[in-house]
Amino acid sequence: MLHRSRRYLGMAGAVALAGGSLLAGGAPVAATANIAIAPMVVAKFASATQPLTQQQCEMQFAAECYVPAQVQTAYNTQPLYNEGINGKGQTIVIVDSFGSPTIQADLATFDAEFGLPAPPSFKMIHPAGMLPPWDPTDANGDVGWAEETTLDVEWSHAMAPGANILLVETPVAETEGTVGFPQIVKAENYVINHHLGQVITQSFGATEQTFPSAASIGALRSAYINAFRNHVTVLAATGDAGATDDSNAAGTLLYTHPAVDWPSTDPLVTAVGGTLLSLLPDGQRAQQDTVWNDGYKSEFLNAFTGSPEPQALATGGGKSVVFGRPSYQDGVADIVGDQRGVPDIAMSGACTGLVNVYLSTPGVPPGWYVICGTSEASPLFAGIVAMADQVAGHSLGLINPALYALSAAHAPGLVDVTKGNNTVSFIQNNTYYTVHGYSAGPGYDLASGVGTVNAALFVPELAQAAGGGHGG
Repeated sequence: MLHRSRRYLGMAGAVALAGGSLLAGGAPVAATANIAIAPMVVAKFASATQPLTQQQCEMQFAAECYVPAQVQTAYNTQPLYNEGINGKGQTIVIVDSFGSPTIQADLATFDAEFGLPAPPSFKMIHPAGMLPPWDPTDANGDVGWAEETTLDVEWSHAMAPGANILLVETPVAETEGTVGFPQIVKAENYVINHHLGQVITQSFGATEQTFPSAASIGALRSAYINAFRNHVTVLAATGDAGATDDSNAAGTLLYTHPAVDWPSTDPLVTAVGGTLLSLLPDGQRAQQDTVWNDGYKSEFLNAFTGSPEPQALATGGGKSVVFGRPSYQDGVADIVGDQRGVPDIAMSGACTGLVNVYLSTPGVPPGWYVICGTSEASPLFAGIVAMADQVAGHSLGLINPALYALSAAHAPGLVDVTKGNNTVSFIQNNTYYTVHGYSAGPGYDLASGVGTVNAALFVPELAQAAGGGHGG
């Protein structure tokens, strides 16, 4: 069996709640007319017949791209698989608006290509209401969410191939107000109340300042409070616009000052940021992971987006303007101040380290796509959590106290990310802006959180550090 060091056991038990601080909101945010949730994914069609090799990606997009075996090797999951630790008996819950009408067939094609077993169970539910008719002409709605769904399903499965998958699809209405979130909250509460999964991954968000008020965010938190009380782990991607994010519902404008996304900023959610993996064909690292920031790579940007100009294309990270510092971040108060800081942890998400997915949704050419974003990082980490749940023998619930305890103890399974930043520049309304972000450094930082993981070591560490508080 894997070695399971005892020194992390129960570290987090005493710091889960302090004066109810994790359950309360904070400062007001700017009032706006409406908000809209958005998937955190960037996708490009690559090939109708086969996934791209690294060499083909470099020629076509001036970027590397990866397949599951490489990413599994990079995160050292094989020793876990050898011990039968692959997420068996656990369910990863993936929440996406609209879903994808071809996801079951697409996952089967993905699995066949890469020699992955089918998940033991793959179910789809829509507890917040029936889905509207599929619109193949809606690139930013149905099709965009299908790309998101495909990435979430295929790559959470690639990381934890023995876990069940429950895809929770929501019927988001295009109305004014907090668009889509009420349905998501309803659906997630259904999953939690019916004990349908151990870890929920969310690859979407909305900029905090676009909500009418802090109270409007507070009114949407019931699923996270419910998850906390029922020991369900909830993850969320931190966003793909670096130190800033969208300032309008259409997603066509950015704030020209630092901004972060909710729900990743919620103290009851684990915020997952993005790194750049630089891998050899066998999955070994060519260099150590760095903070994902592709916003200044002109050759790549020209090939991938059609413009070499700097763009806001980097991992989200920074300080909440809604939530105060939770108790589990007291040890990094010199970095976060009095505010909730994100991310908590980071996984692969860079667009110069793309991953292959198979997608045949109506409205796009069927075939292989290359995809990136913190939308990749969150489902990857969901697979890690599912394996830790398996080791613990029960769901771990809120893991943030354990993450910071492990970081403070310099646990070998946490791999520090010490290079890179999420500062971004962009042209908006004919004006060039730079939003200064945060740099990685030793220990916790607002660009990479506590770092990334060596799964073979981290999974048993997390199971012990977070697993002592309850029995089921």
